Amino acid sequence: MQNKKPSGARQGTPVPRIIKKYPNRRLYDTDTSTYITLAEVRHLVMDSEPFVVRDAKTNEDLTRSILLQIILEAEAGGAPMFTEAVLANIIRFYGNAMQGFMGTYLEKNVQAFMDLQAKMSEQAKGLTPEMLAQLMNMQSPMMQGLMGSYVEQSKSMFVQMQEQMREQTEQMLGAFGLKR
Repeated sequence: MQNKKPSGARQGTPVPRIIKKYPNRRLYDTDTSTYITLAEVRHLVMDSEPFVVRDAKTNEDLTRSILLQIILEAEAGGAPMFTEAVLANIIRFYGNAMQGFMGTYLEKNVQAFMDLQAKMSEQAKGLTPEMLAQLMNMQSPMMQGLMGSYVEQSKSMFVQMQEQMREQTEQMLGAFGLKR
């Protein structure tokens, strides 16, 4: 970030920094009193810096649209993370009764994957390049254990989602007098 001033008010408390978006599409970081680029907002995300993007005129929260814009640029700029089939399937969930469940399921799975990545990173400290290569080839028991716990956690979340759907369906049918 450019000219970042110290932020004593934010030390110890995660107060999100405010980014204002102006009609000319410029982003203004109120914390540093400078205009910033979308790439710099991406750095805030990468640094886990809490922030919110607000429309300068209406004060509407634009954070989600800015995050989607960052994803769009990343997807267009090289090796995309999402295949066309994945994107098409995500689109199909919008407006579907499963939309809320899918969002929660994806969020929990991404968090589980992030937790797995953090564990792997912690356990990889001090490893030699040869040991790291073996780890990445999934030939070590540690890697198999980590992946197994991730798969088990993912399965558990899916079963939990199915149970929630079943309960909600029964409640809805009960409300219409159609209990089984």
